[in-house]
Amino acid sequence: MFTINSGHRAGKLLRAVGGTAVAALFITGLAGCNSDSGSDDAAGGGNCGFEIAFFGALTGSAAGLGVNIEQGAELAVDQYNTKNGKDCVTLKKFDSQGSPDVAPGLARQLVTDKKILGIVGPAFSGESEAANPIFQEAGIPLITPSATRTSLATKGWKVFHRAVANDDAQGPAAAGYIKNSLKAEKVFVGDDQSAYGAGLADIVKAKLGGLVVASDKTAADGKQTDFSATVQKVVSSGSTAFFYGGYYQNAGLLRKQLTAAGWTGTLVAGDGVNDPGFAKAAGNAAAAGSIVTCPCAPAAKAGGTFVADYKAKWNVDPGTYSDVAFDAANILMQGIGAGNTTPQKLNDYLTGVDYAGIANTYKFTSTGELDPAQIKVWAFKFDANGTAQPDQEAPKI
Repeated sequence: MFTINSGHRAGKLLRAVGGTAVAALFITGLAGCNSDSGSDDAAGGGNCGFEIAFFGALTGSAAGLGVNIEQGAELAVDQYNTKNGKDCVTLKKFDSQGSPDVAPGLARQLVTDKKILGIVGPAFSGESEAANPIFQEAGIPLITPSATRTSLATKGWKVFHRAVANDDAQGPAAAGYIKNSLKAEKVFVGDDQSAYGAGLADIVKAKLGGLVVASDKTAADGKQTDFSATVQKVVSSGSTAFFYGGYYQNAGLLRKQLTAAGWTGTLVAGDGVNDPGFAKAAGNAAAAGSIVTCPCAPAAKAGGTFVADYKAKWNVDPGTYSDVAFDAANILMQGIGAGNTTPQKLNDYLTGVDYAGIANTYKFTSTGELDPAQIKVWAFKFDANGTAQPDQEAPKI
């Protein structure tokens, strides 16, 4: 699924500031021809001069995942502006570093920009918990392509919309893979104590029940390099599978150190590890065979010309959630193009949206969850080249 590391993508992003300057043909009269059936048909007409925001990590230990999302959203904005006029919609970027500590101040900065009508993000669950109350108070609608903690939809946030399944789908799928595909009889479970990692690990632990023989906690992603204490616990547990709830940097170092200690079991993790940074941290040989789940389909299977267009713009293949972010941005821009040019109108529009994108079809429940009929969960396996290849639609318990 990936062919190049996240640091390269981040470098490309920093060199590509704002939308691509193109000789765009301004298409008039489209506001009355708006269609709810695909990203390439999004209409703008005279509804220009507005902004949408990306909110997520562009720097920090998990930036690779954030960069995937930002680049998908930016591609959507560029294509929209090619059809509707240069800078018809502007994408503003807010680098949260994936940190719940940084997120509130950044969110307060975002809501002061009265041209911003909607948000693609926040990307991670912890920063969502910290920033979403501020977006709710300001009434600015958001579509997260990737924040999967189940409780995010239980807070009463009317502006919250999730474009993927939550951990109540991903957790059982990961547990099902461990039980039914790996047929593990002894499982170790660990997490990084983050809102995302701990929440997902708890669901997996509950689903596996008596198969879990031991568990442990690590420090937050990027704040620990020596995992020898956890490694010793895994080795002595006799487990043949280790589920880790967290992000790719920690998971990669854990896999590297587990291999060095002679543990030959399978590391299984969630979507936060579905990044080339995992293999970079672990080494390709140690990473090979590791399983990651994602409440998404492979980006390489996205519809239309998305895969070719993404690679043409960024010189890399689309990564985890790039395609979902592309759709999320287009949903917001289609709403703006239809005349929903206040945050309240755009939020009202999202409650009834039925949008056929390149990654999925999107409808939202009353709590902002993706329509259960549209839920997808896949398992990916890292190969010897450090690439996460689609393995199967993950079985559920």
